[in-house]
Amino acid sequence: MPPRPTWKGFLKVSLVNIPVKVFPATESAETISFNQLHAECQTRIQQKRWCPHCEREVPNSELVKGYEFEKGRYVVVSEEDMNKVRVESTRVINLVQFADETEIDPIYVDRAYYLAPDGAMAAEAFAVMREGMAGKAGIGKMALYGREYLVAVRPRKKGIVMYTLHHDAEIRSIDQIEELDSVPSKVKPEEMKLAKQVISTFAAELNLKDYKDEYKEGLRKIIDAKIAGEEIVAPEVQEPARVVDLMEALKRSLDSVSAEKKKPAKASLEKKAAAVPKAKTANGARKRKVS
Repeated sequence: MPPRPTWKGFLKVSLVNIPVKVFPATESAETISFNQLHAECQTRIQQKRWCPHCEREVPNSELVKGYEFEKGRYVVVSEEDMNKVRVESTRVINLVQFADETEIDPIYVDRAYYLAPDGAMAAEAFAVMREGMAGKAGIGKMALYGREYLVAVRPRKKGIVMYTLHHDAEIRSIDQIEELDSVPSKVKPEEMKLAKQVISTFAAELNLKDYKDEYKEGLRKIIDAKIAGEEIVAPEVQEPARVVDLMEALKRSLDSVSAEKKKPAKASLEKKAAAVPKAKTANGARKRKVS
């Protein structure tokens, strides 16, 4: 199913206003979700909205938003009240600055969205602005999900990608991490040389499609095994050895990588593809080793 727009408005650059739609660029629907059950009878737990003053359950139709301005005192804010906020960003993504796209520190990035023209008439202006932004990121604001966000937009393939950004006040200073005070400011040249050699052996063209969620896959195997009534055998996990001699560890890393690269790639693929045999336990249940 194609994604639905979560926002409609205008992308504004100076006097140019382009009607656009905003679509989520990511999704989290692939995660494995669980329900809370009563352990004794395995019945799904119900979470009810309870009013302790009226001593009864409250339906959604009776719920309102309240802002606590003093301890235990609230003012009710309705949807009509919220709609009275008329900042420009409720309908316009106004780009007020352009900078090199590399200037945006990833720590500020919150979520990603796609922008697309809203209607055929907007498509040409959208394409012109997309091409004009090559190598640049536009900075502006927009109101989304009940708050105003700082955003950055930049071209991506046929469209434009927009990132909601954290404000600077939301970023904790790295200087607050006291454990970093013990990190030396200077390192030994011979150790740094070896470290760079180790890192260079892992250098490759990045393709994030090569990386899978192995935890989710392992969890799915455990769920399937429990559904099938099989006993789950967890693999032994060894704790990483503590580094006592850094130079020795770096040298061993280089030797290990060199040896691994000499192995035929086919052998590695065959090892992963090999099925783990199942063995029966004393009570007749099958064992499944989850890797």
